[in-house]
Amino acid sequence: MNIKKGDKVKVMRGKDAGKTGEVIKVITPKPGSFKAVRVVVKDINIVKKNQKPNPTFNIPGGIIEFESPLDISNVMLVEGSKVTRSGKQVDEKTGKKIRISKKSGKEI
Repeated sequence: MNIKKGDKVKVMRGKDAGKTGEVIKVITPKPGSFKAVRVVVKDINIVKKNQKPNPTFNIPGGIIEFESPLDISNVMLVEGSKVTRSGKQVDEKTGKKIRISKKSGKEI
């Protein structure tokens, strides 16, 4: 996965195109499923939903707003003030895989 929780991303397509935010959650599908990987970005893709009251769990009814997931292909990683693609490289010192920026070659 090239985008992880806590990364700063820019939305490239959709109603919030051009806005930047932090990834709150990455939703991966179950193995064998054909669904796409989705991300939830803070304060991006806000939708409204009518919530029925539930007295069992003490949930009031009304209109609630929350961040809806975006497809991972519609966001790009931000490094500094510019968007970049990310890649993987083996670190020479530790021998572990690290994420790098394709533009600058620096570790993310």
